[in-house]
Amino acid sequence: MARRLRTVELDFVESAPLRLAFSTEVTASPQAVYRALAEDVEGWACWFDAVTKATPTGEGAGRDIKLRGGALFVETILATEPDERFAYRVDETNVPGLRALLEEWRLSPTAKGTRVQWTFAADAPAPMRLMLRLGRAGLGASFRGAVRSLDRRLARSAAQ
Repeated sequence: MARRLRTVELDFVESAPLRLAFSTEVTASPQAVYRALAEDVEGWACWFDAVTKATPTGEGAGRDIKLRGGALFVETILATEPDERFAYRVDETNVPGLRALLEEWRLSPTAKGTRVQWTFAADAPAPMRLMLRLGRAGLGASFRGAVRSLDRRLARSAAQ
């Protein structure tokens, strides 16, 4: 069943015992990427392969996320800086071992579109931190695949 995690704030993205950061570039504008991240919550399941269901909660103040394999996350949105940053913390999860989790998406314009950076900031016992570090390549591949899929989705929407 779901467990309550430690409440953390935005500064946790810099101070977390485990920080994994990934970045890639897309052709979509920062505005389009931001809207997909922050405003089209249900759309996450269409472009992020690991997400099977995403539902806004609290009149947009949070989200319920379900991942492949059954992981559940109840999130509170901490930062909504249009076209620049979207961040949220996980308040409850059924994933064992996590003590705290915050994810931050940063967007910056490039000559050809947008640089997207995702930071996964977590606290967990040492064995789980090691497991997450060992899974870094898989997390990075999942992130890059999701962002490429999002870019294709945004390009199709713009063409219509």
